Amino acid sequence: MARIAGVNIPTNKRVAVALTYIHGIGPTKSSEIMKKVGLASDRRVSDLTEAEVIAIREVIDRDYQVEGDLRREVAMNVKRLMDMGCYRGLRHRRGLPARGQRTHTNARTRKGKANPIAGKKKATKK
Repeated sequence: MARIAGVNIPTNKRVAVALTYIHGIGPTKSSEIMKKVGLASDRRVSDLTEAEVIAIREVIDRDYQVEGDLRREVAMNVKRLMDMGCYRGLRHRRGLPARGQRTHTNARTRKGKANPIAGKKKATKK
């Protein structure tokens, strides 16, 4: 099992797919990395030599911000918005969508599980 950027990437997958297991690397960046290293798109992680794994590791360390550093930067950006008290910061603080989505219905991912309102009951038919 190859370990790149502190993440164990799966051995039985293609390299382009396995690299996406690293936070901050998606399909596009993964294919860019493979071009820089000079790997074919159909190579599997189990077929990589130690030198190729080291080359991939060096390209990622040199050119991309991934894992802990990226998570830290995103958290600092959100904290900065909250400290400024701007609209987006207030939305983050309240746990609501920050990019203009509706909240009357939907937004359950940000708002969490629906809480029942005390004293409100469904109207019964007679």
